[in-house]
Amino acid sequence: MTRLILFNKPHGVLSQFTDKGMIASGGAARATLSDYIDVPGVYPAGRLDRDSEGLLILTDDGALQARISSPKHKMPKTYLAQVEGVPDTAALAALRRGVPLNDGPTRPATVRRIDPPMLWDRDPPVRYRKSVPDSWIELTITEGRNRQVRRMTAAVGYPTLRLVRWRIGGWEIGDLAVGAWRDVR
Repeated sequence: MTRLILFNKPHGVLSQFTDKGMIASGGAARATLSDYIDVPGVYPAGRLDRDSEGLLILTDDGALQARISSPKHKMPKTYLAQVEGVPDTAALAALRRGVPLNDGPTRPATVRRIDPPMLWDRDPPVRYRKSVPDSWIELTITEGRNRQVRRMTAAVGYPTLRLVRWRIGGWEIGDLAVGAWRDVR
């Protein structure tokens, strides 16, 4: 029977079970999935940057792992992004059309401004500046390039301060506490 785990990855945790960079450099160990999940034979279906938070799916089924993570399957991934500034209509329209990045244009995204969501506190907290407002958007993409959402928001003039993946396909983080995981049947 396929094992499927939903994990609410905290900020600062690598999306892998070992820190190969630490091993190679001999430096201090960084937090990894093994600090939170002690389940043999499961692997992440896709990645989530160390400085991003939220939903990470792990499974022991290679075919399912590929369907979730491969861009060719176009599985939607929804993010809540706290951005510097308040995106104007032109910036939102550009995200909806697709944004040119250095590795090619992105597919069109679904995006909307949202009220600040009720989330867990982040450690360390997002920097606050009195002179620069921030706001939140909900952004759904069907790709998964390296740091894609951060690069997209920066390309339209609104750098991401905090990024939380909320949904992958039909799976949502819901009330799963930060650092916690649960099996999905």
